[in-house]
Amino acid sequence: MHDELIAQAQAWLTEDPDPDTRTELARLLDAQDHTELAARFSGTLQFGTAGLRGELGAGPMRMNRSVVIRAAAGLAAYLKKQGHDDGLVVIGYDARHKSHDFAQDTAAVMTGAGLRAAVLPRPLPTPVLAFAIRHLGAVAGVEVTASHNPPRDNGYKVYLGDGSQIVPPADADIAVEIAAVPSLTTVPRPTQGWDTLDDSVLDAYLARTDAVLAKDSPRTARTVYTAMHGVGKDVLLAAFARAGFPAPALVTEQADPDPDFPTVAFPNPEEPGAMDLAFATARATAPDLIIANDPDADRCAVAVRDGNDNDTDTDTDWRMLRGDEVGALLAAHLVHRGATGTFAESIVSSSLLGRIAEKAGLPHVETLTGFKWIARAEGLRYGYEEALGYCVDPDGVRDKDGITAALLITELASRLKSEGRTLLDLLDDLAVEHGLHATDQLSVRVEDLSLIAAAMHRLREQPPTELAGLPITRTDDLTQGTESLPPTDGLRYTLDGARVIVRPSGTEPKLKCYLEVVIPVASHTDLPTARAKATTLLESIKRDLSTAAGI
Repeated sequence: MHDELIAQAQAWLTEDPDPDTRTELARLLDAQDHTELAARFSGTLQFGTAGLRGELGAGPMRMNRSVVIRAAAGLAAYLKKQGHDDGLVVIGYDARHKSHDFAQDTAAVMTGAGLRAAVLPRPLPTPVLAFAIRHLGAVAGVEVTASHNPPRDNGYKVYLGDGSQIVPPADADIAVEIAAVPSLTTVPRPTQGWDTLDDSVLDAYLARTDAVLAKDSPRTARTVYTAMHGVGKDVLLAAFARAGFPAPALVTEQADPDPDFPTVAFPNPEEPGAMDLAFATARATAPDLIIANDPDADRCAVAVRDGNDNDTDTDTDWRMLRGDEVGALLAAHLVHRGATGTFAESIVSSSLLGRIAEKAGLPHVETLTGFKWIARAEGLRYGYEEALGYCVDPDGVRDKDGITAALLITELASRLKSEGRTLLDLLDDLAVEHGLHATDQLSVRVEDLSLIAAAMHRLREQPPTELAGLPITRTDDLTQGTESLPPTDGLRYTLDGARVIVRPSGTEPKLKCYLEVVIPVASHTDLPTARAKATTLLESIKRDLSTAAGI
């Protein structure tokens, strides 16, 4: 067993083009660290609809140049079998460790395979890459990013020529081609021959951002902005300046790219503590709202002052709006502006969007989780998912876009400000009109992935019959698919006035449970009681679900 492991590692070492991972692997071999070697050589990172994502390091179970070169070779072979013999592949990357190297390797592999390759000029937001695919008429795009994952991770996200992320069967077809790469020595990698783009693509993207705003709308809302140590700052500031909004006050400690993300445990606005510096900056500058992007700026978080709008005490608490709250606010704003077309969301997002769309006479679609599905909704005008992802300009970017979402929510805040109102006031109005839709999440991060499989197995073998005293009226095992959804690993419980969905995360070692309760509200004066009831119910559902799943 150990001999086979050593032989695998030595064979990998002879091909590895990266001196950093060669040194790391040689050290493990010298130390005969069989435990660590087994962790790296126990299989291969699986290429799926999220592409690749994993911890940086040597070996086939880690993200490294060898793995990326194989992935690029597989993608090139797939594209050529699709008839794109000399098609253009555009490549973007974030500011994480090794992202630039992975982008250059991808360009070299595409060029060596006879395709044309173009690399964005520097680390830029993922939505710029998604825009560039359609803008340049590319047959595919690659974004090197691990989005909001921990600093030790990186990833590889693949788009096809429609500008949206891959879905089955393309992912499996590409995976077959990756597996068919016999060795790195068979992959031609010239040292030149691809284009490094200038700023014209970025300029075209920025020109497009103007399209999300209404002509002559108010542009007065003042913001605090954090880039979360990612690549969003320069593009967002440029977009805000073009739009005529006041320049955002920056969270300076997090404004510039830093692959070590030194001020946060996880560079994700949803994680506890990640927004603390933004709140501190807001208390010092008293803006109308806080905007945060995740490190590759495809997500947008919004925080508001959670108190009386006339309260001049700058120590008033700020709070993050949930993704579902922002999703509903943007939808209501677009309806107010007369938008037409399909409103789409993932099945784990709030059912409030359906109520808003129905009242406006607009089509509404639910899809599987992820923008690879949302972006494919027919006639899409607006799409969102609760994990802070919003697509507000599908003709420009068929993916979530944290820059244009930030513009649109700031326009809405400006309109409400001109009326002497706030985002929270509009949320209250929506609750009275459609019922209070309160959402929460039970998210369990694990070191051992088998714990997730065990929890799903337990829920299937011993299904709960009630949660928080509410009987479960229907259970859908989503592995069977439904009339409108392809199969996926998940469970959906329908209760009287509530809904729960349980699924493994597609990008992180987490089991995620999405909860929603709907409380009818007769008038604004009933809102505090309704909110208290919703909070109690959500906590009870969470507790009972945790017990049922054995987590």
